[in-house]
Amino acid sequence: MVLAVLPNLYDSTRRPSPRARGPPFPLPPRRTGATLPTAWPPLGCSSPAASGSILGERGRRHPRLQAVRRRREAEEKEEEEERSLPLTAVCAPCPASPHPLPPSMAGPAARRGPGCGSLLLLLPALLVSWAACQAPPVPAAAADPPWDGADVRVERRFVPERCPRAVRRGDFVRYHYLGAFPDGTRFDSSYDRGSTFNVFVGKGQLIAGMDKALVGMCVNERRFVKIPPKLAYGNEGVSGVIPPNAVLHFDVLLIDLWNSEDEVQVQTYFKPEKCTRTVQVSDFVRYHYNGTFLDGTLFDSSHNRMRTYDTYVGIGWLIPGMDQGLLGMCVGEKRIITIPPFLAYGEEGDGKEIPGQASLVFDVVLLDLHNPKDGITIENQQVPASCERRSQTGDFLRYHYNGTLLDGTLFDSSYSRNRTYDTYVGKGYVIAGMDEGLLGVCTGEKRRIIIPPHLGYGEEGRGKIPGSAVLVFDIHVVDFHNPSDSVSITVNYKPSNCTVLSKKGDYLKYHYNASLLDGTLLDSTHSLGRTYNIVLGSGQVVVGMDMGLQDMCVGERRTVVIPPHLGYGEDGVEGEVPGSAVLVFDIELLELVSGLPEGYMFVWNGEVSPNLFEEIDQNHDGEVLLEEFSEYIQAQVDSGKGKLAPGFDFEKIVKNMFTNQDRDGNGKVTAEEFKLKDQEAKEEHDEL
Repeated sequence: MVLAVLPNLYDSTRRPSPRARGPPFPLPPRRTGATLPTAWPPLGCSSPAASGSILGERGRRHPRLQAVRRRREAEEKEEEEERSLPLTAVCAPCPASPHPLPPSMAGPAARRGPGCGSLLLLLPALLVSWAACQAPPVPAAAADPPWDGADVRVERRFVPERCPRAVRRGDFVRYHYLGAFPDGTRFDSSYDRGSTFNVFVGKGQLIAGMDKALVGMCVNERRFVKIPPKLAYGNEGVSGVIPPNAVLHFDVLLIDLWNSEDEVQVQTYFKPEKCTRTVQVSDFVRYHYNGTFLDGTLFDSSHNRMRTYDTYVGIGWLIPGMDQGLLGMCVGEKRIITIPPFLAYGEEGDGKEIPGQASLVFDVVLLDLHNPKDGITIENQQVPASCERRSQTGDFLRYHYNGTLLDGTLFDSSYSRNRTYDTYVGKGYVIAGMDEGLLGVCTGEKRRIIIPPHLGYGEEGRGKIPGSAVLVFDIHVVDFHNPSDSVSITVNYKPSNCTVLSKKGDYLKYHYNASLLDGTLLDSTHSLGRTYNIVLGSGQVVVGMDMGLQDMCVGERRTVVIPPHLGYGEDGVEGEVPGSAVLVFDIELLELVSGLPEGYMFVWNGEVSPNLFEEIDQNHDGEVLLEEFSEYIQAQVDSGKGKLAPGFDFEKIVKNMFTNQDRDGNGKVTAEEFKLKDQEAKEEHDEL
């Protein structure tokens, strides 16, 4: 603080303290109309440019204390001269002013050598007009209880409920203050300069009374301090600023506190029960944070930006304290990381929100963690007892999934769409990590696949997936197949007397249960109470079923597995069979009626009449109509002389036969058009 510094606290043999600069302090606007006195502007430094860090070149220079007052008209010239003179102390930022301070006003240390300690302490009447800022008021001495003036008097006006640490000698503090005389006249204020006063305690860098008054103070504590002259500027005072034997009143608010021996402090207040991995050097992390100063003032928050902070740990991308504080964290863990300034932004601050010498407090929740060397991680959750086949490159899979981030945030789910995700594996149709994670799965298997971002959606992310995010997929494999697969037939039961086998053209009656590979029931003739009847090989069922029913005898039971390209394909049957689904049929053949030879719809059981056309042409007009043709065929079937292909509609078969004979398509069959099958193809059987 500017006013509480002894003018004699610096000498030519003592190393300068860290600069007395602080962060921009949010103050109410100054009152308009205030004028600044010209004779005595604030003391402390010749100008802001003359103050600086003990580590920098500017911090090794300060204006020479002078013995006489100077008039306002000489100020600019003297300011330029004194900027070039060496500093042996660090001063708080103050308005440019090279006014002299007589050595007689300084204490013993100041008399031992030139310094700006008295400048740091004193401000002239100029600051009285600046006191219009709405800083905490300083009560007049008349309102206080009696005081003997023998020692410093400290009144604790406000003490925070939580005080994990109090000021000790050797600590570095940042605080705001108001300085006034007992009659209430204000002579200095850090609030007016918009920066805290930064200084070591107990090292002679402050007037003795302030050194004593700050000990035991908590961050955010407010104290009212009365300092007797013997612990301030004694019987000499500071000419024109502090009268001799002056009692000084200070209203002090402690903002920050640290020690050069401090380390990063980590306080974990939530840790997940399951913690399989912790942050190590070179890991990449995504986390949210609130950044505050020790007094609770917020200076930054990733939550406000609605975006995590993403960075490598331990390779210098962060301030050293944060690099240390993040190590050992689990995903989902919440911790408070307190960082002293020498492990944060040091004496310079960040040039924006963070002032120099500021301790930082980060409230961190870790959302994500990976290392660039990571591969995918597979956790098997449920593997079927029977797994006859595992997925390979080129297979086509149907699976359900829930996709989450490492912290459990759901970003996608196939269940919500009520449809599986269907894709080829190992051919680049999905992200690289999923391509790898889906290999070697069984139908019905459930597994968790953890995919680092370089095998997922990378730094850019996609949709609801943020950049550099680790992805967690909980998958359930419904089925898979390969485009080269054929029908799979497993005979479960076969009668001992199995001589008549089903063939193309036979009329079959059978029961079945149809399901997906995962066991989901699709359909069943048992529930309908009737058989399913078809002509084998006539296209009345999917190709795979036609294949699966071949060479079956009555009473046989078998399981037929049909890949989608021999079933219902990519489209499936809406509302019944999913697209690209492998089908499983459990079949029992109940009845078999032998069909006609391939290509025949009707055959004669005996000899064919040589006058067949004349027999069909009942009215002998030389033309046969459809009605005549249909009546004749029906009569042959009823008498047993002829046989129609089983399983077909009579009218459709007869009409088809008539159309084949009506070669000119005029609806009539003449003797010239009428021919038997053997007359056309020289076949062994006849067909009309």
